[in-house]
Amino acid sequence: MTATATTPGAVLRGAMPPARRFWWALAAGFASEASAVALLAVSAWLIVRASEQPPVLYLSAAVVGVRFFAISRASFRYLERLTGHDAALRQLASTRADLVRRLVPLAPDGLARTRRGSVLGALVDDVDELQNLPLRVVQPLVSSALVALGAVVLVAFVWWPAALTLLACLLVAAAIATLWGWASGARAERAIAPLRARLADAVLDHIGSLDVLTAFGAEAQSRKRIARSDADLRHAVVRRSAAQAGTAALVSLLAGAASIAAVLVAAPGAASGSLTGPSLAVVVLVPMAVFEVFASVPMAASAWRQVRASAERIADSLPAAPPAELARETIEPTGDAPALGDGIRLHAATVRWPGAAEPALRDVDLAIRPGERVLVIGSSGAGKSTLAHALVRFLETEGGYDVGPRSVHELSPDDVRLTVGLCEQHPMLFDEDIRQNLLFARDTATDAELEAALDRVGLGPWLRARGGLDARVGERGALVSGGQAQRIALARALLRGFPVLVLDEPTAGVDPEGSDRLLADLLGAVGDDQAVVLISHVTVPDGLVDRVVRIEDGRLLARSGPAPSPAQGLAP
Repeated sequence: MTATATTPGAVLRGAMPPARRFWWALAAGFASEASAVALLAVSAWLIVRASEQPPVLYLSAAVVGVRFFAISRASFRYLERLTGHDAALRQLASTRADLVRRLVPLAPDGLARTRRGSVLGALVDDVDELQNLPLRVVQPLVSSALVALGAVVLVAFVWWPAALTLLACLLVAAAIATLWGWASGARAERAIAPLRARLADAVLDHIGSLDVLTAFGAEAQSRKRIARSDADLRHAVVRRSAAQAGTAALVSLLAGAASIAAVLVAAPGAASGSLTGPSLAVVVLVPMAVFEVFASVPMAASAWRQVRASAERIADSLPAAPPAELARETIEPTGDAPALGDGIRLHAATVRWPGAAEPALRDVDLAIRPGERVLVIGSSGAGKSTLAHALVRFLETEGGYDVGPRSVHELSPDDVRLTVGLCEQHPMLFDEDIRQNLLFARDTATDAELEAALDRVGLGPWLRARGGLDARVGERGALVSGGQAQRIALARALLRGFPVLVLDEPTAGVDPEGSDRLLADLLGAVGDDQAVVLISHVTVPDGLVDRVVRIEDGRLLARSGPAPSPAQGLAP
């Protein structure tokens, strides 16, 4: 799957292993299936010919052939599985890595309206389904087609009317079995991937919101939603299995019909002496072996429908290019933080969210000097978080945005984020210990440096009470409070050493009594040379910020002086 793959066809082409690696599996699969047909043909000839009691010398070659084809069938089958799965799984790893690379530029704001279960389904279930394209679609079809053609040619050398009969039966069986599978199971097969994503959504929502669901008495309703999703998925899987079983039954019936037809066609030749007994056995029994090989064709058609549905879902989740509202990765990252110089500056900046008709920020002018503390206030939905995401280059800025002497449009967004860091409203904490949640900010930090960073944000006593850096924080920080999560996130940012730090609603989820103390600790922990943009909907204690600006209806209203006191509130 290439970097521009947006159609199901392109996704499917990307799922196929390179020919230089996959042809071994195709060749081994053909050899294995051909050995199975040859084994039955030689065995049939040997048994009937032996009943005629010829000299043993006339049977030696057939005996050797039986042993050879019996051994080669198993050997080639093993080689087919080994080389086929190796090629498919290598390509699967490449496809999954490419999908992640395609999704990374969309995060976080390009995925804001995407459910986590859908993304998980695209990354896991749908991509895993793509491995069935080479293994359960292409390989069986190629092997079956070549072996069936070879068997028809073989029977033609023995008795050409029987060959025509076998060819006709194969074509009829292919049409009937495929149409039956499509009519009885196609809808269920295409629905399986979306139903898996819906079940994943329901489970993730239930687990992630279990405390809220329990508090409001909605936990039982959520469980019913999971049960309904599971029942729908199970029903689709059962329908698919029933369709596959019906297809297998049809193929078995048609295999018997092919053998009976072969008897009827070959009987006149045997009666007249034109067809010997051993040859008659070959003509009658080879169709049975061919149909055993052919049984994989309807299964391949079923697998194809599922693979196609997964490819469509993957293509839908991958736009041709990131939305224009997201900061574009048009410049290769250097890994070096741009010099802050005299600070950062927005001038006549307009910012939009993906898919939004109107801009969330309009004509914003804002300059932040090194070491300055700026408080951004405003009502909910006014554009405060939009400003935060624009400063860290998650969202594209129309107009001017400079970091020091350079425009951000001359820099990679990744490089800008080495200078301007963000502590989000709901910081992401991984289900690991505290040490691991800090180390990914600076993996060379020692335990002493990690503890010092936690001390700076006021978590020293708490850390010692929890038993040190080995204490776990739980899934998404479930074992810590909102204020503690914010402090851990700030400690992480301090370890990274961002010259400009954006704090987006750090007191969200913190009780009013602890809000002032948290803000004082957060701003007090930041170095004097670091600039801070504090976005908050609550009042800030006196002396913590240098300047206050207000955002109203997407426009920034400058306001100098200290933050408003609690008595003044946040009125403009």
